[in-house]
Amino acid sequence: MKKVQVLRVHGGMTFKNDKNYLHYLRTKKISTKKKISWKGDYLEKSLGKKFEVIAPQMPLSDNAKYRDWAILFKRYLALLKGKYILIGSSLGGVFLAKYLSENKLSKKAWSVYLVGAPFDNTVLGEDLVGGFNLKADLSLLEKNCKNLYLLFSEDDDVVPIAHSEKYKKKLKNARILVYKNKHGHFNVSRFPEIIKLIKEDVRKT
Repeated sequence: MKKVQVLRVHGGMTFKNDKNYLHYLRTKKISTKKKISWKGDYLEKSLGKKFEVIAPQMPLSDNAKYRDWAILFKRYLALLKGKYILIGSSLGGVFLAKYLSENKLSKKAWSVYLVGAPFDNTVLGEDLVGGFNLKADLSLLEKNCKNLYLLFSEDDDVVPIAHSEKYKKKLKNARILVYKNKHGHFNVSRFPEIIKLIKEDVRKT
């Protein structure tokens, strides 16, 4: 059986100017410890052999520009031959929301998951700039996939839970799931809920 391809777009940062970006580099928390996240090996191991997880490194993720991400993402889309799923977390989530609401795909995604995706620039302590702003009409986003999920956490310290309501007003058929505690901005090493959702979607085919 042909594997279901899962293309995951990671998060990132955007800055209004070089001054803010350089300040971030000088002051951001760093560590020698390996960061264990659900977005890494856990996703691939938990989905199993029936899935192929593709996780490209998007350009300049610490100072991201939508234009650059869109160029690379389009190239990866061309590599998806069979049934495929898209996952975007944080900045990757709003990137998918924007790209899929502005570009008609030649072949629909089976499912799209937007995890902790900001809706606009009202995020806590960060700027959502660099071309990632959404347009008013998001209807094409729903047309570009068979299943659309938006996942939020009540204790998210970056993307306020109010962003889920903003998406809800724009999307008629999306499933919006809100969790009570995902250690802030989905800073968890395991995310069994998304694994269950993906496997259930694939079984429906």
